Amino acid sequence: MTFNAADHQDLDDAGRLPAAAGYGFYLLSIPSLAIFAPVGAAVAWFARANAGPLARAHLDEQLRLFLIAAIWAVALFALSIPAWLLTIVLIGIPLLWAIAMAGFVVMVWFTVRSALGLLRLLGGHPPR
Repeated sequence: MTFNAADHQDLDDAGRLPAAAGYGFYLLSIPSLAIFAPVGAAVAWFARANAGPLARAHLDEQLRLFLIAAIWAVALFALSIPAWLLTIVLIGIPLLWAIAMAGFVVMVWFTVRSALGLLRLLGGHPPR
């Protein structure tokens, strides 16, 4: 059996379309108020089985990215509950502002990582 570079390229290309779609859904999660982020994670999860090595690395990175952002979202939501209760004594207002700023930072981080991941995928480079 001989090595054929064209066959190797086909193996490497396998799964690149779902990986690009996953990044696309992540980028569309900003105007959709995060509705498309779980869709992108589902695409990444189900496309992993048939993906080539490059696409598999990107799909794994997409799942990692989604999981980190989701954990931060749940943690910030949990912190906002006592902050709302503390608005009675006015200390909750700056706490809510700080939680909102932290949420904004997570959103920017998620968007930048998604855009950079898409650019690296289109360039044929691994995620990081």
